[in-house]
Amino acid sequence: MHYDIIIIGSGPAGLSAGLYAARGQMRTLILEKGGLGGQIATSWEVENYPGAPADTTGPSLTERMREQCVDFGVEFQTEEFKYFEKTGQTFEVTTSSTVYQTKAIIVATGAQPKLLGCPGELEFRGLGVSYCATCDANFFRNLEIAVVGGGDTAIEEAIYLTKFASKVTVIHRRDKLRAAKVLQERAMENEKIRFVWDSVVEEIKGDGLVQSIVVKNVKDGALTEIPVQGVFVYVGQIPHTQYFVGTLEKDARDYLITDEDMCTNIPGVFAAGDVRRKSLRQVVTAAGDGAIAAVSAIKYIEDYSEVAES
Repeated sequence: MHYDIIIIGSGPAGLSAGLYAARGQMRTLILEKGGLGGQIATSWEVENYPGAPADTTGPSLTERMREQCVDFGVEFQTEEFKYFEKTGQTFEVTTSSTVYQTKAIIVATGAQPKLLGCPGELEFRGLGVSYCATCDANFFRNLEIAVVGGGDTAIEEAIYLTKFASKVTVIHRRDKLRAAKVLQERAMENEKIRFVWDSVVEEIKGDGLVQSIVVKNVKDGALTEIPVQGVFVYVGQIPHTQYFVGTLEKDARDYLITDEDMCTNIPGVFAAGDVRRKSLRQVVTAAGDGAIAAVSAIKYIEDYSEVAES
């Protein structure tokens, strides 16, 4: 169970890292506790990945990445990562069922959607509350729904949901969107989308299923109840860094801190993708991070080997 590089996570960052590591003649293992692809696996359309065909989806893109990894000899195991320990110049990686040895580690554990934290959210999760339009849009045909958030993901998903819902109400805490201009223009031009500005969701109400949301205006405190049958939440992410308490350095929001070569504070441990502190979290930047992390890991291993031989 000895590897040159172990990659934790199989989203675009992890898969890209796997491809570059294996092409660099490293024996490489990718660990994933759940499904392949990370958050992009839930995207219905990928239109901003350079060179991708017009009909590219999140699952199709990541499946192609996986195929490339397999072609170059990357191994995959479905096991939950627990922790790592450095022993000399190697690492022991402990999972839910195995202990592996490796010369370098690349952390690509990604992030998960942030919750609203309001009454009714957990009660109606799966009963009208969703965090994935691709997964659940079909359940809301000809119904009125709300989308909470104002970034790229929120507006992309709001536009997508208009293919199913009769009306989409976007709730945003500010008076203007944070999404890319092209997405804003599409949303503003869509007759099915309306906006509720300067507002937050105070409560999600229903009887077995979602029936309405209570929205509070952040400027005057006024409460408004809006009838909806679904609520899609896109208000940010929480990085999966809970595994690295006391080991890897994090910022105030718990993202891993790296340099431009994806190096963490521990030599031999690298981080890539949504799990690290960065200004843009997109598939293209995740893939770039993964490639850089793999090349950095290879250089680290080669430099250590040269020292050991001398």
